[in-house]
Amino acid sequence: MRQNEQPSALIMIFGATGDLANRKLFPSLYRLFEKGNLSENFAVIGVARRPLSNEQFQENVKKSVQSAASNEGENIDEFASHFYYHSHDVTDTNSYVFLRDMAAKLDEQYKTMGNRIFYLAMAPEFFGTIAIHLNEDGLTNVAGFKRLVIEKPFGHDLKSAKALNNQIRTAFSEDEIYRIDHYLGKEMVRNIEVIRFANAIFEPLWNNRYISNIQVTSSETLGVEERGRYYENSGALRDMVQNHMLQMVALLAMEPPIKLNTEEIRSEKVKVLRAMRTIKDDKVDKYFVRGQYGEGLINDQKVSGYREEQMVDPQSNTETFVAGKLLIDNFRWAGVPFYIRTGKRMKSKSTKIVIQFKDIPMNLYYKTEQTLNPNLLVIHIQPEEGITLHLNAQKTGNHMNATPVKLSYANTGIDGINTPEAYEKLLYDCMRGDATNFTHWDEVALSWSFVDNISQFWQKTPAQFPNYESGSAGPKESDVLLARDGFYWWPIGDLEVENC
Repeated sequence: MRQNEQPSALIMIFGATGDLANRKLFPSLYRLFEKGNLSENFAVIGVARRPLSNEQFQENVKKSVQSAASNEGENIDEFASHFYYHSHDVTDTNSYVFLRDMAAKLDEQYKTMGNRIFYLAMAPEFFGTIAIHLNEDGLTNVAGFKRLVIEKPFGHDLKSAKALNNQIRTAFSEDEIYRIDHYLGKEMVRNIEVIRFANAIFEPLWNNRYISNIQVTSSETLGVEERGRYYENSGALRDMVQNHMLQMVALLAMEPPIKLNTEEIRSEKVKVLRAMRTIKDDKVDKYFVRGQYGEGLINDQKVSGYREEQMVDPQSNTETFVAGKLLIDNFRWAGVPFYIRTGKRMKSKSTKIVIQFKDIPMNLYYKTEQTLNPNLLVIHIQPEEGITLHLNAQKTGNHMNATPVKLSYANTGIDGINTPEAYEKLLYDCMRGDATNFTHWDEVALSWSFVDNISQFWQKTPAQFPNYESGSAGPKESDVLLARDGFYWWPIGDLEVENC
């Protein structure tokens, strides 16, 4: 990437008064502007139903940036002056015509060369309607590039995802559609490829000869909060597994691409998703566990169970926890289980990947009756960022005993301060036309195809909920899932740096 590359574009943010725009998009655009990664030739049109003047909208943008920034930038007024507002009805052609004329004037004023980015930061049921209107009402008829950025969820299942994709494809080609998965913008997720393909000590071992299992965990301490209505129609399987978890598995399991470009990386990820073993009805309970949190303690504070949350059915069958065993039926990974685990109201907030290597063929320390700890490579994604390599070594005074030690790199110092927020990185990628860290339709379709079998089985088989306390590590059945194979979950914890 050329650090001084300054793309220019007119960005339309649909849902510009919403939470996502205020918490993520405006601060991320400001950081790009402040760092010089955004050309002076840019403009943003905020689009939403609420009636606001340009001045009111610019004040909202400044407040959003100030609340997110550690230091208020000197050029915040200049940044906000590039923002304009349009009160919009997504079903009204006249409103789109007004927006088209407004965009044409700003395009000329800011010399954006006809480059347009349409960011849909709003309810997914409007995605198809907006895309069709953008095409029919002339907003996509531009001299430069046009790109559509869409937040998850992309559909509710494979059938609805196909219908939505067909609507969007009436206005945008596949290479113009940028489906955001913000996990792919996280620094350590992007680092998976570097760790694998830039280190000779790892890539030769990255296969079923040397790895016994891989664990991917993403846990939250928060409950569903005010998202009860959404979560009742989603659940952890659709909300987390279909996108974030399977994307991380694909990056961990993919073959080395011919080149590090969008097409080749996507091609290898798709091959992984195609090779994942399908889980049919009678196998779901063997390979997957679901859970729903009950009341418990979080940070010594009592919290209610999921069924007591706002806008949640008191008899809800919706899962807030999923653990699963994935098998990838190809030459590299045959026989190696990929365990995934995600849940709400768990004992700590943590997203990490644990690669467990196989034990050595013979324990030379058997005479001392010492059990050797397995070698682990741990990739910490959030809240800390870093890598820990767990080894066995001799410490001074321990004679010939092997002692577990950790070699750690924590991205929490000076490097961490300058680590781009996930949305900042993804917005910059989109403006430069780099779709590597966005999901292709083939990935979406294959993920839904895999997940649908499980969700359909769960929908017709009521669960015994709640089955784990808030503040715990999830239901006991998830431990049994690994115990059957002779493994156990590695603890959910923070990155510990230890000098060896």
